[in-house]
Amino acid sequence: MVNLNLTDLFSQNSKLQEWLQTASESKRQLVMGFSASSKALAIASAFEKMQGKLVVVTASQNEAERLAGDLTALLGEDRIYQFFADDAPAAEFIFSSKEKTSSRIESLSFLSNPQKIGILITSVIGTRILLPSPDVFNDSQLIFNLAGLYNLDKTVKILSRLGYQKVHQVLNPGEFSLRGDILDIFDLSQASPYRLEFFGDELDGIRIFDVESQKSLESVETVHISPADDIILTPDDFDRARQQFEELLAMSHDDKQKNYFSDILDTIRAGYKHKDSRQFLSFFYQKEHHLLDYLPDLTPVFLDDFQRIADKNSHFELELANFLTENLQLGKAVSSQIYFAEAYQKFRQYQPATFFSNFHKGLGHLKFDSLHHFTQYPMQEFFNQFPLLIDEINRYQKSQATVLVQTDSLQGQERLQKTLQEYGLSLQVSQPDSLIPNKAQLVIGNLSNGFYLADSKLVLITENEIFHKKVRRKVRASHQSNAERLKDYNELNKGDYVVHNVHGIGRFMGIETIEIAGIHRDYVTIQYQNSDKISIPVDQIELLSKYVASDGKEPKINKLNDGRFQRAKQKVAKQVQDIADDLLKLYAERSQQKGFAFSPDDDSQRAFDDDFAFVETEDQLRSIKEVKRDMESSRPMDRLLVGDVGFGKTEVAMRAAFKAVNDGKQVAVLVPTTVLAQQHFNNFKARFDNYPINVDVMSRFRTKAEQAETLEKLKKGQLDIIIGTHRLLSKDVVFSDLGLIVIDEEQRFGVKHKETLKELKTKVDVLTLTATPIPRTLHMSMLGIRDLSLIETPPSNRYPVQTYVLERNLSIIRDAVMREIDRGGQVFYVYNKVDSIDKKVSELRELIPEANIAFVHGQMSEIQLENTLLDFIDGTYDVLVATTIIETGVDISNVNTLFIENADHMGLSTLYQLRGRVGRSNRIAYAYLMYQPDKVLTEVSEKRLEAIKGFTELGSGFKIAMRDLSIRGAGNILGASQSGFIDSVGFEMYSQLLEEAIATKQGKIQKRLKGNTEINLQIDAYLPSAYISDERQKIEIYKRIRELTGQKDYQELQDELIDRFGEYPDQVAYLIEIGLVKYYLDQAFVELVERKSNNLNLRFEKNAQTYYLTQDYFEALSQTNLKARIREYQGQIDIVFDSRQKKDYEILEELRHFGQALQEIRARKEK
Repeated sequence: MVNLNLTDLFSQNSKLQEWLQTASESKRQLVMGFSASSKALAIASAFEKMQGKLVVVTASQNEAERLAGDLTALLGEDRIYQFFADDAPAAEFIFSSKEKTSSRIESLSFLSNPQKIGILITSVIGTRILLPSPDVFNDSQLIFNLAGLYNLDKTVKILSRLGYQKVHQVLNPGEFSLRGDILDIFDLSQASPYRLEFFGDELDGIRIFDVESQKSLESVETVHISPADDIILTPDDFDRARQQFEELLAMSHDDKQKNYFSDILDTIRAGYKHKDSRQFLSFFYQKEHHLLDYLPDLTPVFLDDFQRIADKNSHFELELANFLTENLQLGKAVSSQIYFAEAYQKFRQYQPATFFSNFHKGLGHLKFDSLHHFTQYPMQEFFNQFPLLIDEINRYQKSQATVLVQTDSLQGQERLQKTLQEYGLSLQVSQPDSLIPNKAQLVIGNLSNGFYLADSKLVLITENEIFHKKVRRKVRASHQSNAERLKDYNELNKGDYVVHNVHGIGRFMGIETIEIAGIHRDYVTIQYQNSDKISIPVDQIELLSKYVASDGKEPKINKLNDGRFQRAKQKVAKQVQDIADDLLKLYAERSQQKGFAFSPDDDSQRAFDDDFAFVETEDQLRSIKEVKRDMESSRPMDRLLVGDVGFGKTEVAMRAAFKAVNDGKQVAVLVPTTVLAQQHFNNFKARFDNYPINVDVMSRFRTKAEQAETLEKLKKGQLDIIIGTHRLLSKDVVFSDLGLIVIDEEQRFGVKHKETLKELKTKVDVLTLTATPIPRTLHMSMLGIRDLSLIETPPSNRYPVQTYVLERNLSIIRDAVMREIDRGGQVFYVYNKVDSIDKKVSELRELIPEANIAFVHGQMSEIQLENTLLDFIDGTYDVLVATTIIETGVDISNVNTLFIENADHMGLSTLYQLRGRVGRSNRIAYAYLMYQPDKVLTEVSEKRLEAIKGFTELGSGFKIAMRDLSIRGAGNILGASQSGFIDSVGFEMYSQLLEEAIATKQGKIQKRLKGNTEINLQIDAYLPSAYISDERQKIEIYKRIRELTGQKDYQELQDELIDRFGEYPDQVAYLIEIGLVKYYLDQAFVELVERKSNNLNLRFEKNAQTYYLTQDYFEALSQTNLKARIREYQGQIDIVFDSRQKKDYEILEELRHFGQALQEIRARKEK
């Protein structure tokens, strides 16, 4: 028996065979009758038959995405390519995101590569984008082969031309860096960057390296680099544009226009792209090329719903005319300019083409060679009416139809099978690739809609029709992740405030190399009051920490040597003693309490976990494991789950809640606002829908009678999960058997409530969720008190938010709002001026009369605010105009477009939090950050907007938020009284003092395990700028040298330096050798090593005598080839080596042998 999948069954139809027979011949056909998923099946059948390249053109980007989803479900994602283009003309010219660019480059590479087969989907606007000529694009594919000859300077120029950005250290796709003979490139389509090492012009090595550690992972023989931009300009193109602009300037009489054009001309003369180059591509390119020029001959094109494509195109023409007129008025255009290619006429005449349509209307002027009509009906909606569904299935079965009932997961399938059995219908389960004709069966799949194809007697019913549930697709994890984990937020930049252990708060002024008597050393310069500066050797950088206040405010810089800082430090040290007491008391109480030990996971827990519609992230899985482990132990859980906005903390809480209910316990979910209570209630209800678990909500929106009924049920144990605000902490709320409390955003509850919570915490398990990034250092000191789980990686099936930075532009606002409403979504519009918000609302109502618009701000009464928000959540309004009040935790997954007016006035963390409010579902979301037209941005706000645009990827926000606010809420973990103390010494030092206080109180006397040797050998040892020019990387390497712990680390660091920066000079070799020697001498408590004329003096600390006897020194000396004498000086041991006629490297080698011998002696004694 032949195995059949859905596409096979679909294409068994003789009419379809007939159409497919002719589809690839150079003819034009009209195909009528298909819609949604059946259209995707028709295209998939054509692809299966032709096994080549197909192109599908849709009317809009939304439709292209929908179709791509269905085709991916049928053919797998590696066969589907999308060429992304915005539906609004102006949006094409505003900054776009990396995803858009890479989708285009991937598409063009696919079309240009004869070996590749697949389906390219784009909207009608996509076919009109101006592109480089196919020849130029093909010549822009760089291929590097091992041992090939390449001119490095020329290669760097080419990379810049292809849109790669030159940086110090490659972290993101589309970047490259050059250090000596080492070239790092991060290709847009690759998961990891490449490192190319040259020897002269010969390519000596190609390695893939890891972005995080910057270390090489594996070697490869050859590497293929695609362009990083879909605008590729050759020197000829620049000449052409230069000429055009020179002519235009000569003719122009408008000052505004003259200034604008001469600005562009200067950029062109310098050989760079201007930020508005995209608008003037017709001046650069010799010919208007577009997507159709890239198609190999006789590539079949499918036009999805031709009337809509035609409508969209004429609508687009109109918008385009308005856009041009607007720009002409602003002096930013000329009438001869061409923004988009005229491709529309071309594909109207294109052959072979298949036109899908449902009506003859509007096709009058097109000539077709053949017409194919199929009888297909969309599937009716059943709205959970199972008897109705079963009647339909039986009716289809009587007529010998093949009926497929599709669910998107195994759990869903088992549940549906069970439900149908309860109604007396038994259906067998079929695998997607072995379906049984003429039978009704259950199958797993991801098509978005059902249909009935009468010609083939094929029926597909999806969960969408049965339960009205949207198909959830597990989207591929994007490999463009720059979601750096909470990397060192202590990275120092010039101008940052730092705290020096002794001198206090100053400003970091960078690294400089100072030469004294022919010896170079790198120093870090710090500026204090009255421009006093101190320079400290970089190897003592541990004395510095970045200054961070409790709320990000600017500190007061200390004066050198006035003793103030030392006094502040003592004050804080006293103060932390009390806190240490409190923390320890709390810890002691908790560790003695006995709680309920929940039972390990059973089948129903596993089924609930598997029912999660998305792919869990590593961090999520780890956090879930930690939470469950805590619940299963008999100690009451008190775990803090920290994760960025929308990283799936709620799912972790839901699984914990299920575990508790599964063991017969009740769960209380505590949230700070009524609106959040309502949202959590909706989310929990949906997630627990298929399980016998009762969820309810306690809030002001419930009548007194409803509240009383809820309380009664709670008391009797008829309610399993209750969600509510602090109302749940009232005296009249009685649980029958409470087992778990989930607290969302604890920092937003008042003091009284916290006290009540504290009492509850000692008895039941508590899981607290927060999105506030709390710095690691504090975690360390509090870890004994509270267990911590971190979710730092974003969920993979979230599309990155397409972020645009632009001048406020009414037509774009209108288009974007209409596009969002058109796909059934909603819009946030952030406007931060309360006094004129109603004026703004009326402006928007005038601009978009089709939309229902509401507004909220912080000065409304709480009831009014909550009612508006709830109406918005229920979909009464399309657009919500709000102040930044929405930054705090309104979770509406249906909002996927966000506008922020005057974004240049907002801090990064606010922008980031706001942007986290959209893109919370598996749809592409858009964020438009707008500033006033004709406004020159300040450097700071420009950087901010650039940064937020750059990290379209989720999760990187942690890093950026940390960078902008460095810490938010550090003060409120320990209460407001502490923030003054924290600010006086900076956060790092505060944490250090607290940690020391706790250790002392616990009786953990910190025993010093090593000294801190000062080494003055008169050897030239530093990192020359010619070897590492970037300060940040210099500091990183110095830190690494300081952290050496023996021969293995030393060798690894040597390899890493050669790998990342190439062969190093002697000064660097000496520097790391001295680092290794310092490690050994630190272990032996050597205080000072100094070289004077012909002697080398070594002085030991007094402490060394607890480890070494005199004979031990002699034993160690016997391992060296240096003459030496030992003497005692003021109770300290001194060793004087004779260093005459010894070269630098010999001295270092002997010192290393001596240090190693001492280390071995100490290890032997400590056994």
